[in-house]
Amino acid sequence: MSGTVHRTAAELHAGLGEVLASPTDEGTLELIVRRPGVGEREVLDEGELDTTEGLVGDNWIERPSGRTDDGGPHPDMQLNVINSRLLALVCPDPERRPLAGDQLAVDLSLARDDLPVWSRLHIGSAVIEVTDQPHTGCAKFTRRFGLEAHRFVNDEAGRALNLRGVNARVVVPGTIRPGDRITVERPGT
Repeated sequence: MSGTVHRTAAELHAGLGEVLASPTDEGTLELIVRRPGVGEREVLDEGELDTTEGLVGDNWIERPSGRTDDGGPHPDMQLNVINSRLLALVCPDPERRPLAGDQLAVDLSLARDDLPVWSRLHIGSAVIEVTDQPHTGCAKFTRRFGLEAHRFVNDEAGRALNLRGVNARVVVPGTIRPGDRITVERPGT
């Protein structure tokens, strides 16, 4: 990835207003990315969500987790969801955005106050549920988008806004496509 220019802290903070302007009750699915193998990405025109497999064909089902008793894939981390405006901010090149590692990029606020844990997102014919498992920037995110991007999404404000995204699980299987409308069902509503 030599030659890739990362955003500066000033550029990231200057672009935060656009991220904060994300819709809160209804949004749009912007990008579906399947990870068939380590380091591999497939941008999909249509995806199948399954309660057992997550995004069908994604390697989540094969990934070990230190957060489970048996070391198997964590059921509350089937899907990684990122705000598409944040993704565009940290990665201006649309061709590189699938490298974030999130299966779904959505134009929707993921901030804790707007999307509390156990909120459900209706997307296409599927429903996913935001879980209580934290989603933080990792070393790969830092290599791909820069140390300033890592700091930006993981500082106190970035965590409250879930800038790095949220983890989710599939609760109703179905088909999803970029452009699908997303509606939010918050707990207790």
